[in-house]
Amino acid sequence: MIPLGLKIIYTLFVCALAPIYWRKYGPANFLWFSDIALLVLVPALWLESALLVSMMAVSVVLLEAVWNADFFFRLATGRFLIGLSAYMFDPGIGLFIRGLSCFHIVLPLLLIWGVHRLGYDRRAFFWQTILALVVLPFSYLVSNPQENVNWVYGFGQKPQSILPGPLFMIFFMLLLPIAIYLPSHLLLGHVFRPPGF
Repeated sequence: MIPLGLKIIYTLFVCALAPIYWRKYGPANFLWFSDIALLVLVPALWLESALLVSMMAVSVVLLEAVWNADFFFRLATGRFLIGLSAYMFDPGIGLFIRGLSCFHIVLPLLLIWGVHRLGYDRRAFFWQTILALVVLPFSYLVSNPQENVNWVYGFGQKPQSILPGPLFMIFFMLLLPIAIYLPSHLLLGHVFRPPGF
């Protein structure tokens, strides 16, 4: 159901991007949910796994849509909506590295297309929530407030100072499934057929 050419091209792109990102940003960068989705989509495409594609769609499609709105609004007007894509306009980051980050444009489209082709597996909400409950504490342990991987130190680029760090992370662990995953799950489940239909 997934064309072989797409599997090969996508795999080669990820194989080229991963070592460059590792060298530029370090291993903790791969804990970002968008990077996890980028990586997991490789086996998901080869295995044609509706569950893996659905999990990654639940995880990132909504937030990637916000990233894209911010990015294209900045291109069109010179101003950011929220600054989520601000690093894409940072001259301190090489143009080639920023070009690789354009995967944020293609990734949500590819995930939606994958769910369309393979069906939406309703187990995705549960398993993506479990994955997040593992990834978020790990992000807190191995990153720092300046990197703020997965916003475990506060929303956006700056760490928050209202709550103690661990308490904010626990709050975020509860908020993410309710505010992002559940609406995504309900929408995807409504729009797309289950696998095998």
